[in-house]
Amino acid sequence: MANIEIVYFSGYGHTDRLAQAVADGAGNSARLWKLSEDGTLPDDAWEALDQADAILYGSPTYMGGPAWQFKRFADDSSKRWFARDWQDKLAGGFTNSASTNGDKGSTLAYFNTLASQHGQIWVSLGQAPSNTLASTPADINWGGGSVGVTAISPSDSSPDQGPRNGDLDSARAFGARVASLAERFAA
Repeated sequence: MANIEIVYFSGYGHTDRLAQAVADGAGNSARLWKLSEDGTLPDDAWEALDQADAILYGSPTYMGGPAWQFKRFADDSSKRWFARDWQDKLAGGFTNSASTNGDKGSTLAYFNTLASQHGQIWVSLGQAPSNTLASTPADINWGGGSVGVTAISPSDSSPDQGPRNGDLDSARAFGARVASLAERFAA
């Protein structure tokens, strides 16, 4: 079984829920590592990331990019970058914001760049958009992303109300996609 490690930050609980959906889709091989309020991880999380077959990155999109806590994690990963510890591991990402667009693409591009700097292999969302007149937020990939999971949690919603079910379904399907690819790469 491939090891999938999911490192993320959540400010209000919405991204916690999205991360859990990704992990649920990936199955028993996935573990969640939530960044602390000061953007740090315990040593055992770093060791797990070093041993992973896939590392997934998640953060809400704040002001057009990931939360500063995630940026601290990225900066702290520079020793792994220097040693090429994450070279050829699979990578992917997910993000959440209150708006339909919310500049989530910038956050996913940040994750993709971080993964590329580490020499990782990026896994795209792999889902067609739900973009017909009949499509609603209850449909998978209603936001129409392709780089990674994008989710919408209205600004006045509790974590129980957002992200919406279609986004959570998309996150679970993405987790399953990563798990399937990680199994193939690990074999």
